[in-house]
Amino acid sequence: MTDVDAGSGDRMALAVLAQYRMATTEQMHQILSPGVRIEQTRRRLAKLRVEGLVDRITLPQAGRTRVWFPTQYGVQVACEWPELRGRRPPKTVSDRTAARLRVGHALTVTETGLAFLQDARRRGELCRPLDWIPEVYHPIGSGEAVIPDALLFYRRGSQDGDGGAMLRAFVEVDRATTGPERLAAKLNSYARLHGYVPAPAPGRRQRLAGAEPLQEEWRRHYPLFPRLLFVLDGTGPAGIKTRIKALRAAAADPALAGFLREVPVLVAPLVDVLQGGPAEPVWRPVQDPRSTVSWSHSPSLKTPHAAPARPGEAAGATPDHRPDHSWSQRCAAS
Repeated sequence: MTDVDAGSGDRMALAVLAQYRMATTEQMHQILSPGVRIEQTRRRLAKLRVEGLVDRITLPQAGRTRVWFPTQYGVQVACEWPELRGRRPPKTVSDRTAARLRVGHALTVTETGLAFLQDARRRGELCRPLDWIPEVYHPIGSGEAVIPDALLFYRRGSQDGDGGAMLRAFVEVDRATTGPERLAAKLNSYARLHGYVPAPAPGRRQRLAGAEPLQEEWRRHYPLFPRLLFVLDGTGPAGIKTRIKALRAAAADPALAGFLREVPVLVAPLVDVLQGGPAEPVWRPVQDPRSTVSWSHSPSLKTPHAAPARPGEAAGATPDHRPDHSWSQRCAAS
């Protein structure tokens, strides 16, 4: 690799693309350096392309919008850096045709992450570009896994103060490409993850006799199970209503009662998240879709107002706002 200053924005640009999978020029500009002219971002991406670290496609139906994605070489380079070390390497597209087939969902996921990032900047809270992590692997046994569209880390409160709370969320971005039932079935998958306790290897069972009982897999990675956010796009108001209704019907299953008591599950149309900001009360609890709350507060099912944060997510629950990427390596080895 030549002519790439590892201490400059080039490194962050490649890290973001390796983590986010795809982004337009405008999205990259807003993620990396919204305070400067967009020409600087264009030059940086063009330089990385010359180095063989990233590539691009052009979408003629979208005003010839350029969409950038990392090459296999670019992912290899970025995943050696400390900020991405231990991550499961993303599946890179094999060619530009493959990129075009994936671009719709990938860009929507990036746009959703950008909404949280921009909202944190407006509010003086802390959410950095690499705190939005797409496709984190969470095993649930029998060779199955839950892979959210993104995992979000977000610190609420002033960046300079010590009274903020670390928030985490699994984010599912639904573009109405499958039926409402398929969307609602994801509730069961997350409930399985919530209760999944990995069985010890045969050689360990005797050694574990008399030891503390095994814990759920997610407790190795999070002090609290992340809240679950469904972001709906690709359909009109009637379609949004139908999909929220399907989620509510699934939430009525008695088998999910324990999961839903402990984990806030919220849903919002992407258009509302983009227009009002994700911290505004645009989210509907699946148990009570008539009310609206802010995602950053636990929803109260008795009133339409946001409730205080859950116990355990106060200051001190996590000593630093930055995610511990080491758990990704453990997930990958599971």
